[in-house]
Amino acid sequence: MAEAERIIGTSDSVGADEAAAPAEQPKGKRRIAVLFAVALVAYLVDLGSKMLVVAKLEHHEPIEIIGDLLKFEAVRNAGAAFGIGEAFTVIFTCIAAAVIVVIARLARKLYSLPWAVALGLLLGGALGNLTDRIFRAPGVFEGAVVDFIAPAHFAVFNLADSAIVCGGILIVILSFKGLDPDGTVHKD
Repeated sequence: MAEAERIIGTSDSVGADEAAAPAEQPKGKRRIAVLFAVALVAYLVDLGSKMLVVAKLEHHEPIEIIGDLLKFEAVRNAGAAFGIGEAFTVIFTCIAAAVIVVIARLARKLYSLPWAVALGLLLGGALGNLTDRIFRAPGVFEGAVVDFIAPAHFAVFNLADSAIVCGGILIVILSFKGLDPDGTVHKD
C-alpha cells in the first residue's frame, strides 16, 4: 500500500527520510497530453468498432476471420471476462469509474512516456467499457458490454478489453524495470 501511495502521491504523512531530503524535481515535461491522446484514440477506436458491430453484425451470423480459430460474433456481456459475475454489473461500473479517478490523480505526476502510454490504454479501455455499462440496455449502470472478437476456446472480448490488457502488461513490465510514473528509476 505504501508503494502505491508513493507512486500516486496520496500519502498524508511525510516520512522522516523524505522530510530531511530536499524535494527533487523530475526531469523532462509532463506527459499528460500523451496519456489523454492515447486514451482518446483507444476510446474512439473501441466506440467505433462497437457501433459497427451493433449496426452490421448483431442478429446476424458470425463472420469467420481465420476458420474456426477466430471469428467476429456480436455478444452482449453484462459480466466480466468469460461472462462471470453478470449479477455484479453495477460493481464493475464502480470499479471502472474508480480506475478512471486513480489515473486522473496519477496524471499530475506523470513524466514517463511509457507510463503515459500504458495509463492511456487503461483509461481509454475503461472509458469504452464504462460507456457501454452506462448507456446500453438494460439500463443505466447495468448495461451489457458489446463484445465481438471471438477466438476459439476463449472468452469473447472487445478492443477496450484489449487496451486494458495491453496497458496492464506494460505497467507490469515498467514496474519490474523499476520505472515510476514520475520518470524516476529505482532499484529495489
